[in-house]
Amino acid sequence: MLALLLGGLGGWLFVQAKLPLPWMLGSMVVCTTAALLRWPVAAPPVIRPPMTMVIGVMLGASFKPEVVAQLPNWLPTLIGLVVFMCACGLACVGYFRKFAGFDPVTAFFAGMPGGLLEMVTLGEEKGGDARIIALIHSARILLVVMTLPFIVQWIGGVSVSGSRVAGPSIMQTPLLAELILLACGLLGIVVGQMLRLPAKFLLGPMLVSALVHVCGLSDSVPPFEIVNAAQLILGITIGCRFVGTAPRLILRILALSVGSTVILVSLTLGFAWLVATVSVHGHVALILAYSPGGLAEMSLIALALHTEVAFVAAHHIIRVFLVMIAAGPLFGVLIGPRKAGDTQRDA
Repeated sequence: MLALLLGGLGGWLFVQAKLPLPWMLGSMVVCTTAALLRWPVAAPPVIRPPMTMVIGVMLGASFKPEVVAQLPNWLPTLIGLVVFMCACGLACVGYFRKFAGFDPVTAFFAGMPGGLLEMVTLGEEKGGDARIIALIHSARILLVVMTLPFIVQWIGGVSVSGSRVAGPSIMQTPLLAELILLACGLLGIVVGQMLRLPAKFLLGPMLVSALVHVCGLSDSVPPFEIVNAAQLILGITIGCRFVGTAPRLILRILALSVGSTVILVSLTLGFAWLVATVSVHGHVALILAYSPGGLAEMSLIALALHTEVAFVAAHHIIRVFLVMIAAGPLFGVLIGPRKAGDTQRDA
C-alpha cells in the first residue's frame, strides 16, 4: 500500500511537471528512492501479471491489417538488429569484466541485451551472481526508460512532455469492446501457458490481440485510465526491485550501469542512424526499436509518441527471443567449463 501511495504521488508530480510517461517514470523514481532509503515498500509479484496482460492486449491492438503489408520492409532493420545485439553484448560484457571486475559468468549474463528474468535464470544456472545480474538489468531498464524519452525529444524534434498513451476514456468505450479486449487477455494467458512462451502474461495476450485486430474482428484499444494504471504498476515494480539490497551496493550498481547505459545508448543512436539510411523507417522508430529497455516500457514510449508501435514491439520480441536461445550456446563457446570453474573457485 505504501508503494502504491508513493507511486501514485510520483506519477501525479510528474503529470504536474509535464514530464514524459508520468505515471511510469514518476512511480519508478519515487519507489527507487524509497528503496534506497530502506522504507517498507514492496511490489508483490501478484500485482504485475494483470497489468502486464493489459499492456500485451494494447500492443496487440497496434497490429493492424496494413502492418502485415509492411513486413518485407523490416528485413534491413532485422539484419541491423542482429549486428546491433552482437555489438552491445561484446561491449557490455567487456565493460563489466574489465572495468567493473565481475567474474566471467556474471559479466557475460549481465552484459547480454536480453530479458531480466531469462538472464538471471540462465546466469544462476551457470554459476553467476544472480543478485548482481538482476540489479544490473533492473538498473539498465531504469536508466534507459528515464533517459530515452528526453533523448528522443531532443534528437527527433518530437514533444513527449506530458504525453499519455492515446486511447478513449473508459466511459467512452462500449461494453462489448471491453469484453472482447478482456477475452483477448484471458485467452492469451492460456495460449502463453500452453505454448510455454517467455513472458507469457505479455506475449500471450499480445499474440491473441494481434490476431483479432489483424483479422479485423476488433479495432478497439484499452481505455487510457487502465493503461495509466498499468504504467503505474510497471513503474512501482521496477523501483521496488531494489528493496532489500544494501544502499551501498545499489549505488555501486547504478554507477556501473550509468557507464553501460552510455555504451548502449550510444550504440543505439549509431545503429539507428546507419540503418535509417537503408530502410524506410525513421530515426525515432529505430531508436525505440533498438533501445535496450524493456519491451513493455519501450512500447509504451512508442505509443505515447504515436510511432509505429507494432514495429517497435516486434523488434523487442525478436531481440529477447534471439538472446534467450543464443545466450546458452554462446556461453559454452566463449566462456567454457574451465572459466566457469575458475569463477566458482574465485567466489
